[in-house]
Amino acid sequence: MNGIPHLLGGHVAVVTGASRGIGKGIALELGAAGATVYVTGRSTAAGRLPGTVHDTAAEIDGLGGHGIPFVCDHRDDDAVQRLFTRVRDERGRLDVLVNNVYNSPAAARWLGKPFWEVPPTAWDETFDVGVRSHYAASAFAAPLLIESAGLIANISSPGSQRYMHNAVYGVAKTALDRLTSDMAHDLADTGVTVISLWPGIVNTELLQMVPANEEGRRMVTLPGEGTFDLDAAESPRFPGRAVVAVAADPDRRARTGQAWRVADLAEQYGFTDVDGRIPRAD
Repeated sequence: MNGIPHLLGGHVAVVTGASRGIGKGIALELGAAGATVYVTGRSTAAGRLPGTVHDTAAEIDGLGGHGIPFVCDHRDDDAVQRLFTRVRDERGRLDVLVNNVYNSPAAARWLGKPFWEVPPTAWDETFDVGVRSHYAASAFAAPLLIESAGLIANISSPGSQRYMHNAVYGVAKTALDRLTSDMAHDLADTGVTVISLWPGIVNTELLQMVPANEEGRRMVTLPGEGTFDLDAAESPRFPGRAVVAVAADPDRRARTGQAWRVADLAEQYGFTDVDGRIPRAD
């Protein structure tokens, strides 16, 4: 199933927060499978980290799909609504929505901090872009997805079940998994599938900035979680292969309303990461 061209030919997808990281990896895999992919994000020029929505769209084209950049702040409901109006006007359908956008700078600022050292504003920053943004995009996309019996994939985390990063992060991911469950309930009679995806440790552009130690290994220690070897992490395209596999599965409705580890889906569907491994972080 890895990199099968045209597996999703004719499909239309939206991936939020796709300038870089997991969102970009998912968008590229959808494009490699032949889909038309609208990619959203605020980045129109490279900053401290590389990547823009225009770069991602161009890479999708190079992989055989069709990438369409859409510059968007997901705190702006009117802008998000315009996105799905444009999708309907230009394509007339939507098959896959991947809710990935996340306020990574806010998360990084309070990484590993006990809750009394995390200001209440961190709650708003995390929930606005990471929970509320997923709700808004899903609400605007639902009429199109109902017409196609499509797929919503919410990028979540095992942090919904155990301590990861900080208290706000865990509550936000728990809320997101509950959103998956409740949206699946509301969409039960429509044919739309709603899942949460749990990637492991992903070697994003941010983590690629971690320098090697004296042994030549890139290690990161997260308070309360342990030490991780980033050279053994999964690539951003590994979760993308999970999205493609579920989107192409005629029996995907059996998965609706649930959270799925990307590594478990790899074993069940038979795909691997770009290096041929099935990486597991936990």
